[in-house]
Amino acid sequence: MSVKEPEGLFAASVYAGRRAAVAARLREEGLGACLFEDTEGRRDPSIRYLSGQPGDALLVISAEGRSILVAWDVNMARLYGRVDEVLAYTDFSRLPQAALAGCLERLGVAKGSRVELPEVTPYPRYVNYVEALADYDLLCRGDGIGDFVLKLRAVKDGSELALYRRAAALTDQLMDEVEAAVKAGRVASELDIALFIERECRSRGCEGTGFETIAAGPARSFGIHAFPAYGAGAFATDGMSILDFGLKVAGYTTDVTMSFLRGRLPARAERMVELVEGAYAAALKLCAPGTPTRTVALAADAVFAAEGFAMPHGLGHGVGLEAHESPAVRSREDNVDVLAPGHIITIEPGLYDPELGGVRVENDVLITENGHEVITHSRIVRL
Repeated sequence: MSVKEPEGLFAASVYAGRRAAVAARLREEGLGACLFEDTEGRRDPSIRYLSGQPGDALLVISAEGRSILVAWDVNMARLYGRVDEVLAYTDFSRLPQAALAGCLERLGVAKGSRVELPEVTPYPRYVNYVEALADYDLLCRGDGIGDFVLKLRAVKDGSELALYRRAAALTDQLMDEVEAAVKAGRVASELDIALFIERECRSRGCEGTGFETIAAGPARSFGIHAFPAYGAGAFATDGMSILDFGLKVAGYTTDVTMSFLRGRLPARAERMVELVEGAYAAALKLCAPGTPTRTVALAADAVFAAEGFAMPHGLGHGVGLEAHESPAVRSREDNVDVLAPGHIITIEPGLYDPELGGVRVENDVLITENGHEVITHSRIVRL
């Protein structure tokens, strides 16, 4: 039986081009090679970005641009991995330091070369690497090759944008269906909503949800991220309910939030809703290339502050192979990110009250050459 080509993989040349950018950076910094690791406790979607392999693997890239993928499941890696060579982790006794040593030898990385490990490498494992690769100068640092790749990932290319438009269209469809189901009374609990989204997204060819769906009825919507994310409680009954979810297509996730309002709300709750809508509009207006993301976030903060409210979380973040990635969209003084064409960010103002509940709206926004394009169409629904 022949194995079907996986959907959502880019051409091998796309991954090769991304690795070529990494190799050029290695040469600029005088490095001979670098290691990426995706394993339990240290997930790194950059491996998928650079090779097509969904995860559970090591990826070594040399300064000459050659690459070796060492995978836990070699059969899957040979199906997904678009690299120069695929090896089995068992070939190295399932020891990462042995795998790195073997890859450096196969890639012809000269002894004495500087080799960068992932920034998140735990110190005990770093010691194991040093002991096993005494002939190399091992580097583990912040703001290194891993961060360089995160910046590459932040700017989506044409192939990625095509996937995003598909994911956004599916997300919009599902939001319409959720709204219709709520209005018709076909779904009445947090559990109903969450399982409806899970079933429908997979039936449409998604890999699943991009993160655990948050469905919080009026009794629990006061939390930014309700805990647990959903339960058996009522959803969209009198008051304010929040639904936060994303759909994952070929590794890339959307991220949207709808709010559902039912019945006559107290005056303060109505003001919260108005301010959230106003903050969203004020922030969206500023989304354009060259704008510091802190400026966008401060615009939303100013809308709330004028009425004596404060938002307890950042305004948004980049989305991609992770639900939260670069650039940050927040008002912290240390935020120096600047919007650029190809960024996809969320704008998600929200307000929360322990007695009244919470309200939030969130959409995904593509930064274009001339401004922005809202690519999902979430909203606050009055029932």
